[in-house]
Amino acid sequence: MTFVQLIDCRTSRFDEMNRLMDRWVEQTKGKRTATHDIIGKDRSDSAHFIEIVEFPSYEEAMRNSNLPETDRIFREMIALCEETPTFTDLDVVRDEQLNVLAARAFFQAMGKMAPEGIGEHLTDDYVDHDPSYPEPVQGIGGVQEQYAGWRAAFDFTFRIDDQLAQDDQVCTRWTWVARHKGEFLGIAATGQDVTMQGMTWQRFRGGRICESRWLYDRAGLLEQLGVLGQ
Repeated sequence: MTFVQLIDCRTSRFDEMNRLMDRWVEQTKGKRTATHDIIGKDRSDSAHFIEIVEFPSYEEAMRNSNLPETDRIFREMIALCEETPTFTDLDVVRDEQLNVLAARAFFQAMGKMAPEGIGEHLTDDYVDHDPSYPEPVQGIGGVQEQYAGWRAAFDFTFRIDDQLAQDDQVCTRWTWVARHKGEFLGIAATGQDVTMQGMTWQRFRGGRICESRWLYDRAGLLEQLGVLGQ
């Protein structure tokens, strides 16, 4: 179970504390078990800071605390504080990255929804970057036309293999599974079952996708359709 520790402290010497944290990161390289560290400053009290440190589990947090480098840095941290920091230990019982859920819903809907339904997942000023198009596709109307072409040529679904998120961005690694049922790039329907792997980087605004960048093995798809490699 993911474990989070909140360290609540007061200091007027944050620049020094910040440099101290940089030293801890450098000195514990290859040893530390912490996976994420955030420090927030109270907007109503400039001397009040809360550090949020994430670990894979409570046991890993204890291993991290027992490192001699962590103990040394902690003693130096106390010296920079106006009073002894307080600690709150939390087992994480819910952890949802909402943009990841939105990206997953988008890929799960692909291949099922009608072309006009794709706009429910996109902002009005959506921009789509696809290596098979000379220019980015602008707006929902352009994407609906693009999507309708794929739907006419293939029955398909997306299998999500992996996802990573940072700030307002989500990257999804996927496998596309399809049957060639209609003309595609001048290739008549073959009835062939095909797969294709790729990744899509997406940026979100207000829970909807405002930009996508696609990378996928188009050459591999054409080879499966008998166009390449003959």
